[in-house]
Amino acid sequence: MAVSVFDLFSVGIGPSSSHTVGPMRAAHAFIAHVARENQLDALASIRVDVYGSLAATGKGHGTFTAIMLGLEGFEPETILPTQVDERLADMAATGVLRLAEQLDARKDINYRVEDMIQHPLTVLPRHTNGVKFIALDAEGNELSNETFFSVGGGFIVREGAEERIEANLEEKVKQQPYPFTTAAKLLEHCTNTGKSIAEIMMANEEAYRTREEIRSGLIHIYEVMEACKDSALERTDVLPGGLKVRRRAPEWHERLKKEDKDRDPVYWQEWINLVALAVNEENASGGRVVTAPTNGAAGIIPAVLFYATHYAPGAKFWNEEEKHDAIVNFLLTAGAVGVLYKEQASISGAEVGCQGEVGSASSMAAGGLAEILGGTPAQVENAAEIAMEHNLGLTCDPIGGLVQIPCIERNAIAASKAVNAAKMALMGDGEHHVSLDEVIITMRETGKDMSDKYKETAMGGLAVNVVVC
Repeated sequence: MAVSVFDLFSVGIGPSSSHTVGPMRAAHAFIAHVARENQLDALASIRVDVYGSLAATGKGHGTFTAIMLGLEGFEPETILPTQVDERLADMAATGVLRLAEQLDARKDINYRVEDMIQHPLTVLPRHTNGVKFIALDAEGNELSNETFFSVGGGFIVREGAEERIEANLEEKVKQQPYPFTTAAKLLEHCTNTGKSIAEIMMANEEAYRTREEIRSGLIHIYEVMEACKDSALERTDVLPGGLKVRRRAPEWHERLKKEDKDRDPVYWQEWINLVALAVNEENASGGRVVTAPTNGAAGIIPAVLFYATHYAPGAKFWNEEEKHDAIVNFLLTAGAVGVLYKEQASISGAEVGCQGEVGSASSMAAGGLAEILGGTPAQVENAAEIAMEHNLGLTCDPIGGLVQIPCIERNAIAASKAVNAAKMALMGDGEHHVSLDEVIITMRETGKDMSDKYKETAMGGLAVNVVVC
């Protein structure tokens, strides 16, 4: 296991981790390289080619504008929604791109979104989400030429750097006391040490950070999730993009506050639906979210965490430290499950369909909930397996290429599935016929067999059968 919990849970902006966050990181990495190589003064123009799924649904996912912001030196972890609005408005009005401005090495060029070259039907060998950057001097000579792939969850890979990345991962694994890439190995560590899955994950994280840093970092992740939900509850307009999807979270919240003044357990599912919708409405509007493990599935873990901190046995009596303990253990366990998907399959909708995004998030949430409800490692593994087993084959077919329909409601449904999966697993003793490793492999193979039109291209399913006016 070389993937950190902080790789799987990172702060960014909506609406997509693979189509917004990843391309912004790639553009930032490219322009930072140009600046480091002292090529900025000689640079006269740039060429940006966008391939495959990034091109096919880039407009609806904010891919092209994210690239523009990345080229100015912005990063998804730190850029604020107000900065996004201000810079995009200025770019549209002036046609000027301030290359590397956020890196204290500004170079202005005339460049608009329309200048990007789109290749929606061309898929590069490494991954369907490809983007190539070329920096040119005044005579048209190449100064720098780099290709990146956005491989899901905001992760990017630079072409030609794969071997170096693999070598770095091997070194990181050597630092960990309990490395794992399969659920079987993870459970073996638990059996041999008597540790829970959260404790195994914490021990591995401590190879890179102190326990205090890990704990505070995870609490920060939770606080951003909460702030994302709260922000959505204050907005009452329609979502951007042209579908005119009405925000439902604020209205539902007002209704729930009236109907459920004392947090009656009978309303648990309504609250889960509300939180999932709120987070994903904020994501759809380009707000500040936590990739968990992707933006398209960002509402599932916050919704199940809300259930855990409000409806878990004794939760209403927890003090702040006990609540934080539960949150940290939930996220560590969810992160351990996420590692398995990242290592054995994919969390990219463009690669394996929505089963890789919503399915993996539901599985992670189920495992996290089972952990803090007192589940054994075997029961936690069972919970994660049940959740994914019933998300297998889920396609990614966003209407209009926007992360709105069916994505927002799909998060709410998957969050409820996660709660049910955890409850089912806890009713058993951990023994079950299908292992988590087997269901992850099945998800991977199902993704390979799935037609490309169901992999975030907006070329099949609801995306073509629903008329967009």
